[in-house]
Amino acid sequence: MSLKRILDAESVVIIGASRDVTKRGYQAVRTLLSDKYEGKIYLVNPRGGNILGLPCYRSVLEIDDPIDVALITVPAKLIPSIIEDCGKKGIAGAVIIAAGYGETGPEGETLERTLMEKAKEGNVRIIGPNTNGFINFKKNMNLVGVKDAPRGDFALLTQSGNMALALMNEARDHGLSGFSYYVGVGNQIDVGFDEYLEFFADDADTKAIVMYLEGIKDGRKFIQQAYKITDRKPIIVLKGGRSETGKKSARSHTGALAGQYQVYLSAFKSAGITSLDNPEELFPVAETLSNMPPIKNNTVAILADGGGHATIASDLLTDHRVGLIELVEGTRARLKKLLPDTASVANPVDVAGGTDSDPELLAECAKIILEDDRVGGLLIVGMFGGYGIRFAEKLKFAEEAAAHRFGKIVAAARKPLVIHSIYANANSHAIEVLRHYRIPVYGSLNVACKCIAALSDYGAYLKNRYTEDRFVLNPGVGARKEGNAIISKALKEKRTSLMEHEAKELLRIHGIPVTSDFLAKDADEAARITEEFGCKVVLKVVSPDILHKSDVGGVRLNLKNGNAARQTFVEIMDSVREFDPNADIRGCLVSPMVENGIELIIGVNNDQQFGPVMMFGLGGILVEVFKDVAFRLLPLFEDDAKQIIVEVKSSVILDGVRGKRGVDKKALCELLLKVSQIAQAYPHIEELDLNPVFATENGVVVADARVLLKHDAACSM
Repeated sequence: MSLKRILDAESVVIIGASRDVTKRGYQAVRTLLSDKYEGKIYLVNPRGGNILGLPCYRSVLEIDDPIDVALITVPAKLIPSIIEDCGKKGIAGAVIIAAGYGETGPEGETLERTLMEKAKEGNVRIIGPNTNGFINFKKNMNLVGVKDAPRGDFALLTQSGNMALALMNEARDHGLSGFSYYVGVGNQIDVGFDEYLEFFADDADTKAIVMYLEGIKDGRKFIQQAYKITDRKPIIVLKGGRSETGKKSARSHTGALAGQYQVYLSAFKSAGITSLDNPEELFPVAETLSNMPPIKNNTVAILADGGGHATIASDLLTDHRVGLIELVEGTRARLKKLLPDTASVANPVDVAGGTDSDPELLAECAKIILEDDRVGGLLIVGMFGGYGIRFAEKLKFAEEAAAHRFGKIVAAARKPLVIHSIYANANSHAIEVLRHYRIPVYGSLNVACKCIAALSDYGAYLKNRYTEDRFVLNPGVGARKEGNAIISKALKEKRTSLMEHEAKELLRIHGIPVTSDFLAKDADEAARITEEFGCKVVLKVVSPDILHKSDVGGVRLNLKNGNAARQTFVEIMDSVREFDPNADIRGCLVSPMVENGIELIIGVNNDQQFGPVMMFGLGGILVEVFKDVAFRLLPLFEDDAKQIIVEVKSSVILDGVRGKRGVDKKALCELLLKVSQIAQAYPHIEELDLNPVFATENGVVVADARVLLKHDAACSM
């Protein structure tokens, strides 16, 4: 059922309407009346009577007229039977304020299941529970009760009522943008973030979607839906639950799993979602992305009326990986004619007091800079809007004229302008003029630079965006008969993993280079194989009962000859049997030592929110200590493979250091893509771990592999 009948409701019933002014059931009625809601209002109270001049029905079933949505303000335990009545009445949706469901533990989970059974039987969609409601600003339909929230073109979705109030207050105080809708999504036991995105995607009055979220019930659906939107409407997300403490708070607050923060960030980036971790940046970045064109080439110029702000802005933009390019000679020459000899016409451009007596010169400088083809956007830093306050009151008129020019310059150049001003919050008409033209102006230099960075990132995303369905998995596609046989054998033996030689054979079937391994069933065979290799080898125990071989003394390195291999085989057997006397030991895998190359780790696991996710990082101490890894949702595309490599902070090592040549990145990308294909092709694969993988200038080779399996009847071979 479409959400339109709910969020654009023509009629609403307040179930739990109250005469107590402190109760939500009273406040909702008062707000709908005072805001002049355009639809019809009905009240339900078992005692009957009237509230604020409206009659109270004892049940929704007593109401003859059709009703679109119900706001339910009664305790949680009473709601399942009310939802049953709503279904009989044909009500499309119910907004449930009460908490006390899945987020509270087993008893709440039972109540939640009962509630959803009633909702599905009656075809009633549930917003919440544990929500503060929603607002349709166009229809004056305020089911929250907040006062004076400004109207505008942002749709706001949050899992926190206080965060919503803070953003509404910020919008009211800032005076540039407001809201088309607000929805407190609550526990998402029914309607999830992805369905709200689908609704707002086609809403003509919504230019951007702003979100505070802690956890998502179905991350894959959310990302798929977001990807369909971000090429025409920006989505800006503040993600709560980054830390372990934050994750625990998120679980208790909404009943949602917060998930690994890095996985969220990767998913957001791939779908074109702008993600933030500072609440103070959320509204400014949303304003900027919805009102300014994106930066198309990651190049920005800075125009400053003070050297200090210019220097700090340069540092901040560099931290955000925004390019500060040198202006062309023609641009510099034009600026020199306008400005004093002491001015700097490099980038940043410092007017060196040249605009103190004539702020309109700042607008002329901006025009010249934005006409430079190499410049993708402009950041003005300093005190614009305060010249009349700082120097002389008569300069206010020149500032106002300059502000009007800024609006026309941006329209003509079709490039973004963001202004930082220490007078952003002063009572300045010039600032009001800027906001009339929807030019972002902020008092925080950090925030202004973050807005520029967001414009640059969004422009890069739009430039490189895939046209196909980006996040659609293809289970079973590309599976090989031999691969199915390996997995089928393990499943028939009721194993939860492949043994290493089986995992490597699966990789080899799909064209992935692996070390040459032989399974030795006794010490003499281990000695013979070692002598045939003619080089140092590694011995690793092979047992379906031993997953972590190193932990039980099941791995030995640098064995130089057959005698060493023979003795070590016996030692490994003794060590493993001491750990688990009943272990099913098949022998030892004998592999030549890989002594050259950079050690890497590649893995795929099934994230609880997003499904299959790939991890890539440099191996050894770098991954164990620094956890220097990057993530991507499957399926992987070629650009994904390239990006996941460079996102690892220590990836510069792959380019070669101290005279060593860089690794074969083409072969590494091919490996990542093949791993992505294997993880999709075999639905029984729960987790895949290649560690270590060795990369050299001549290619890559997998030295160890682990594949965990799931016994799921839904997975077909």
